[in-house]
Amino acid sequence: MRNVNPLQLSEAFQSVWLRDSWLRKASIVVAGSLFVTLCAQIALPLYFTPVPLTLQPFAVLLIGLLLSPQLAAGTLAAYLAEGAIGMPVFSPSPIPLSGLAHLFGPTGGYLLSYPLAAFLISYLWRRSNRGLGLALASAAVGNLVILSVGALWLATLTHAPAQAVMTQAIVPFLPGDALKIAAAAALAAGWQRARRNSSSIHSTN
Repeated sequence: MRNVNPLQLSEAFQSVWLRDSWLRKASIVVAGSLFVTLCAQIALPLYFTPVPLTLQPFAVLLIGLLLSPQLAAGTLAAYLAEGAIGMPVFSPSPIPLSGLAHLFGPTGGYLLSYPLAAFLISYLWRRSNRGLGLALASAAVGNLVILSVGALWLATLTHAPAQAVMTQAIVPFLPGDALKIAAAAALAAGWQRARRNSSSIHSTN
């Protein structure tokens, strides 16, 4: 019987583990970007602003709360890359734009803020006790980043006065964003609680 080299066996297991880890992360990124795409298709145009109401921010908030900072940012970066090459992942726009043109259109600021917002949400959430209150606070901070960057981008693009930008880019979205923050935080806190309960059960068995 041929002797098995423990070093070679260890290296083989390590190679498989690294490969599986990479595949797992890639699968998460693909699934996450698909989730954002699906949420982007649920959109309601508003006659007074080029920015529609969508579920995209909810997807960004939830991804930030569920994934690590690097994986959350990578997922949203992959989403933007898919849109940049022309894949139909962005929300329908009253202005016919696609690919890179969409990223530089009226909603470009919101879109480009997504990786940063997701990273920040995850960073804050994972450095807390991961309760509902901290989930709400982390998601609110990320949502503020999205609104702020989106408004600044629209102001730069349109040269509109501050009051007009507030009316078009921030105020109409506040009630809906509050619901999205609450929903994402509740789901993340519930998921975290379920994981803790599961770990507790396994540790007592």
